[in-house]
Amino acid sequence: MKDVRPHGRRRFLGSVAMLLAPLLVGCQPVAAVRSVPPVATASLMVFTSGGFNAAFDTLAAAYSRGTGTRIAVAHGPSMGETPNAIPARLARHEPADVVILARSGLDRLVAEGSVVRGTEVDLGLSRIAVAVREGARIPDIATPDAVRAALLRAKSVAWSDSASGVFIQSTLLDRLGVADQVRPKAKMIPATPVGEIVARGDAEIGFQQLSELKPVKGIRIVGLLPESLQKVTAFSGGVVAYSRHPAGARALLSYLSSPKADAAIRASGLEPARRKASR
Repeated sequence: MKDVRPHGRRRFLGSVAMLLAPLLVGCQPVAAVRSVPPVATASLMVFTSGGFNAAFDTLAAAYSRGTGTRIAVAHGPSMGETPNAIPARLARHEPADVVILARSGLDRLVAEGSVVRGTEVDLGLSRIAVAVREGARIPDIATPDAVRAALLRAKSVAWSDSASGVFIQSTLLDRLGVADQVRPKAKMIPATPVGEIVARGDAEIGFQQLSELKPVKGIRIVGLLPESLQKVTAFSGGVVAYSRHPAGARALLSYLSSPKADAAIRASGLEPARRKASR
């Protein structure tokens, strides 16, 4: 009887070779293997309010260069009734990973469950400044009495509908005893930077966070309100409850609250905040 075992071995080895052939490609030199495109870099969507806008634009660009993370930004007030206000955006469940806004607004979002409790971090401390149109007479605001006189003398006044404006309208005017005289000639401005209203001549004097006034052309920043009249606002960040990238959101907030961010925060007119919320 003819021995067929060698033929069987050859058929077996041939089958093994066919099975192993695709796997052996991985053992070829790198130059011989077709390159595989890299995995797409994660992206983050950030909602930020005006007080932190200038600092964030600089810091987001630096973070993207360093990590490859793409960052999209949408701007809106910390509070108010406009459709682009950050609370309204979250209520509509617009895609978002991080929010940065006045601390009082952030605390409300945490309380209602829109921002993850324990992710809050203070990033920058902001003070209110006064501005007039470029070329206009510079009012004296060195003392509370001087601010009172400037408000009474002005024909029109503007402040924002966010944290600084709410403070001026509800607290500062009463503290100075000029609420009845000033409110009728004043405008609370939604969404639009107060500096732009002043630059157009629609208000003789304007009040807003220094960091929001600095980027506006066509105005003269007179200075900060006296310390006894000042309202220091913390601009703070947190992770959105429905974020699709919570780990990436936390990493970005860690960078924004690190010493690496201090220079950009100071340049924008804010003071870096080192106080963090309890975890």
